[in-house]
Amino acid sequence: MKALELHPDRLFPTDENARAVARRLYAQIKDLPIVSPHGHTDPQWFADNDPFANATDLLIKPDHYVFRMLYSQGISMESLGIPAKPGVEVEQDGRKIWHIFANNYNKLFRGTPSRMWLDYVFKEVFGFEKILDASTADFYFDQINEKLQTPEFLPRALFEKYNIEWLATTESPLDDLRHHKKIKESGWQGNVITAYRPDPVVDPEFEGFAENVKTLGEITGEDTTHYAGYLTALKNRREYFISFGATSTDHGHASAVTADLSRSEAEALFAKALAGECSAREAEIFRGQMLTEMAGMSLEDGLTMQIHPGSFRNHNAQVFDRYGRDKGADIPMPTEYVSALKPLLDKYGNEPNLCIILFTLDETVYSRELAPLAGHYPALKLGPSWWFHDSPEGMRRFREQVTETAGFYNTVGFNDDTRAFLSIPARHDVARRMDCNFLARLVTEHRLEEDEAADVAVDLTYNLVKQAYKLGV
Repeated sequence: MKALELHPDRLFPTDENARAVARRLYAQIKDLPIVSPHGHTDPQWFADNDPFANATDLLIKPDHYVFRMLYSQGISMESLGIPAKPGVEVEQDGRKIWHIFANNYNKLFRGTPSRMWLDYVFKEVFGFEKILDASTADFYFDQINEKLQTPEFLPRALFEKYNIEWLATTESPLDDLRHHKKIKESGWQGNVITAYRPDPVVDPEFEGFAENVKTLGEITGEDTTHYAGYLTALKNRREYFISFGATSTDHGHASAVTADLSRSEAEALFAKALAGECSAREAEIFRGQMLTEMAGMSLEDGLTMQIHPGSFRNHNAQVFDRYGRDKGADIPMPTEYVSALKPLLDKYGNEPNLCIILFTLDETVYSRELAPLAGHYPALKLGPSWWFHDSPEGMRRFREQVTETAGFYNTVGFNDDTRAFLSIPARHDVARRMDCNFLARLVTEHRLEEDEAADVAVDLTYNLVKQAYKLGV
């Protein structure tokens, strides 16, 4: 039975001089508050503050990084208890699910960020001394479950223990935000806020689009059968989200295409979308028009705008049919930005009071497109390496390819984009270590003074993200 160890120099350079610099930089930032401005944790956890049910519900079911790896090896989602659509029976015994995970953990997750994150959780959060495998599975399951029933492991207590200063969840405009309302009225001082994700009502290819737009009209009292009323309804919901602390919008479009149609063209295209008569190209143009409309709204109400393109979402049709969205089957695609964003940038790119954060899953565009765009347009900033690239090597590639052209100050620090609550401190620790790794190399190559690197480390960890997302201002 092997010991579970977290090396204090993990992710630091192997060169002794650079490693010493990285240690010193890390010591100055490791205890800074966590700012998590974009993610998909469940606000009900913090609203109700009930104990997490068990280890499986806490660490496996919410985390598509975990169950997609198991699924890729032929382990069914039914056996992992992943919530499914009506009529699909799934395993309900958390211990059985945990055994499947434990039996495969050490082999399948070797070298992956998930292994690093989970080992951090097992060691730092739960205090385990031995690695998770078949022989320790029951011990892990029982010990985690026992601790989850104590006051110290309630959601709000964990939020405070790990010094989370801000955490944003993500909701549809159709969400009534009841959990955020409960948090707000509870008197608890934890900053759990929402973010406005309008995809269900701005994407003609989103399932139930026309019905969603109808519902949008009903909850706002606007006539959303016409384009003007539709835009007003979207603005009204933004105001509602702002009243619950929202400082950002989020747009998960397939591409970065934007458009700047005339009002008559936009009205005609909206009518086709409602009637379900858009071609794929017309749907893309409509989504692009809405990105430009949303940029204009952000200039008015101050919400930071996040654009997350480049994913072929729900690629596995069978999984989508049985389990719905966000089940680990979203696959990165090549994404073009320079031409795609030009209509929006022609209209709003020079606005210094607008903050649009660009993300990508296509690493080939870092130095060719994204860094030059963000290194010029005042409205643009670059989001961190995201999703499949939220990893040590992904972070390294991002810094290496972006910094020379965009610098550090046209980026926005780190966000974890997670559904698994306890991976938040683990992921932020990885990001802090990798930034110190990169900065230490610049120092030892005499490209940056160590005092400057220390300033940058604090900014990348804490200041830039608060500025970009307008948190606490």
